Amino acid sequence: MTESSIRYSPSSNLTYRSWVGIGMRGLKLISLAVLLVLTNLPEAWSHGDQPLSKIAIHKAISALHESAYVKASPEILGMKGQSTEWVALEYGSPNPSVDDWIGVFSPANFSASTCPEVNPRVYPPLLCTAPIKYQYANYSSHNYKDTGKGYLKLRLINQRSDFSFALFSGGLSNPKLVAVSNHVAFANPNAPVYPRLAQGKEWNEMTVTWTSGYGIYEADPFVEWGRKGGDRVHSPAGTLTFDRNSMCGAPARTVGWRDPGFIHTSFLKELWPNALYTYKLGHRLFNGTYFWSEQYQFRASPYPGQNSLQRVVIFGDMGKDEADGSNEYNNFQRGSLNTTRELIQDIKNIDIIFHIGDICYANGYLSQWDQFTAQVEAIASTVPYMIASGNHERDWPGTGSFYGNMDSGGECGVLAETMFYVPAENRAKFWYSTDYGMFRFCVADTEHDWREGTEQYKFIEHCLASVDRQKQPWLIFLAHRVLGYSSCTSYAEEGSFEEPMGRESLQTLWQKYKVDIAVYGHVHSYERTCPVYQNICTNQEKRYYKGTLNGTIHVVAGGGGASLSPFTTLQTKWSLYRDYDYGFIKLTAFDHSNLLFEYKKSRDGKVYDSFRITRDYRDILACTVDSCPSMTLAS
Repeated sequence: MTESSIRYSPSSNLTYRSWVGIGMRGLKLISLAVLLVLTNLPEAWSHGDQPLSKIAIHKAISALHESAYVKASPEILGMKGQSTEWVALEYGSPNPSVDDWIGVFSPANFSASTCPEVNPRVYPPLLCTAPIKYQYANYSSHNYKDTGKGYLKLRLINQRSDFSFALFSGGLSNPKLVAVSNHVAFANPNAPVYPRLAQGKEWNEMTVTWTSGYGIYEADPFVEWGRKGGDRVHSPAGTLTFDRNSMCGAPARTVGWRDPGFIHTSFLKELWPNALYTYKLGHRLFNGTYFWSEQYQFRASPYPGQNSLQRVVIFGDMGKDEADGSNEYNNFQRGSLNTTRELIQDIKNIDIIFHIGDICYANGYLSQWDQFTAQVEAIASTVPYMIASGNHERDWPGTGSFYGNMDSGGECGVLAETMFYVPAENRAKFWYSTDYGMFRFCVADTEHDWREGTEQYKFIEHCLASVDRQKQPWLIFLAHRVLGYSSCTSYAEEGSFEEPMGRESLQTLWQKYKVDIAVYGHVHSYERTCPVYQNICTNQEKRYYKGTLNGTIHVVAGGGGASLSPFTTLQTKWSLYRDYDYGFIKLTAFDHSNLLFEYKKSRDGKVYDSFRITRDYRDILACTVDSCPSMTLAS
């Protein structure tokens, strides 16, 4: 590369002269058809939260200046096989402003030449794709406005393509392209990365899902695995992907679109209970070359009913954050990195994780899914990472979601259903059950109708009714939206203290089948109720429950990382503990008779609320209100 930036490099894909030409055309006329497509963006951004949605990228114009520059180094990343690396940027502008910002684009060529053709008679906009992240030019160079020179370090992950860095003036609402950097790329951008474990449909099956740049016509994907210290075998993987036409609307279909690469899933079967296994991801190219990931390990699930120590972590609404401070995620999902850090530090004391909806808040900006899977890699590659569907994964008008809002940003469930495996019969209907030793988990999909008479209602009843409580005494119900009880301001203002029509349909099932704990996300805080049925506490104990609960304990655990939700000032009899902070819950089953519940804050991992349940099998069998069939005088 030449002295300063790719602006003067004749070998560059983005020369100074070509950018000027593109800018002149963009100034003359922006495609009416493109503008019509983008008119839906305000609705797609209705929450106003996704940081990338603040950038009016379709309004960008060229203002390239020969004295402005951006230099990025190193140009080759991941030389030692790593999938994450820091890049240093040096940049300058002859007309600096506090509104100047740096955008990271991938693929590196992000000009109008990459825009999908809409009408051959009109020019496309200058830019048609949002950056994958951004930061203000004065973020780490506080005198940038005075000197016109800045320095910035940004953290990149391997996302199957090269990167370039662009300096803009005009702020986020009226971006003017001032300079473009040299290209930066990982040594192998197609490498297999970010494995995610999940339980299969059988208790002795583990699935491994990962992302790569290798399609089915380039290489065979597989997992090499075996018991630690034992023989190793190869298990093939299936491959999925999708295109822009699979998206339901903007921005996922427009400025937020980014090629997802290829998502592979392998099924590791006939595992020995609690055995330790090692594995690594592989791709065999058709020329005989092999590409490998690093080696990982996991512990197989216990046999259903097995009496052993079993530890479960549950939370919702974590989202993602940026370790380099970019994208203003510290204001959007400020607790996310803390939650991730605490889980990584305690991973040896966690057996399985449930992230119950609102996974990464990509909201139609597809690049964020890669960044989320990179953030949780140390967790999801080690223990099963089970997810549920939330409004920010699924909801979009006219697509069959129970709610007609635009919270998914046009993703309409495709990303969540493809990027992560769940043992559902149909991943488009995101409800499923899974067993882990002494636990049975019934996971609902609140973005589809759950009311009595629906297909999902029948699934929920079957899941609750089919468990053998002598072998699996701990029955847990999980869902994203609060179908039970919550003191969140919005629910209180509605007068329901729940998702409308939530417990009215389901509380008879919870009571009949004696669900121990129901856990929800959606509300970004923590709350715990007494054992409750029909708004009445069925047990006056608060910390140590002995014998029959007589109701279900409802927990909101949506404080995984997204901006916090306030509580109402109204005091309800069923609410025992509230916390306006970030955190997660942990369930520890010591045996068939003893369960410990803990709420931990993400800031320090310490326990701030807890209770214990101690009981025998006969306590589960005992009759309580609406939990046993009617008896006759003859009986």
